[in-house]
Amino acid sequence: MSKNNQGVNHKHKSHDAVKMRLKRAAGHLNKVISMIEVNEKCIDISQQLHAVVKALIEAKKNIIHDHIEHCLDVDGPTKDELKEFKEITKYL
Repeated sequence: MSKNNQGVNHKHKSHDAVKMRLKRAAGHLNKVISMIEVNEKCIDISQQLHAVVKALIEAKKNIIHDHIEHCLDVDGPTKDELKEFKEITKYL
């Protein structure tokens, strides 16, 4: 959380699903690390890494799309919300 947003609740409806997705990605990443430690096949490691990347991309998309939807649901964005909206699009 940035200093400017401390104490402000920014929970969106997607956060619980995103949290689960990130935990799944963390599990896949831990699996990749253990696979490397025991010298498993590169193709198997690559498959696990693909799962990590896919989970992270989906989590990012969900957060950004939910944020955009939330901002557009209000009676029109404020100047600060519009600035934040523009800023978040760089992560798409």
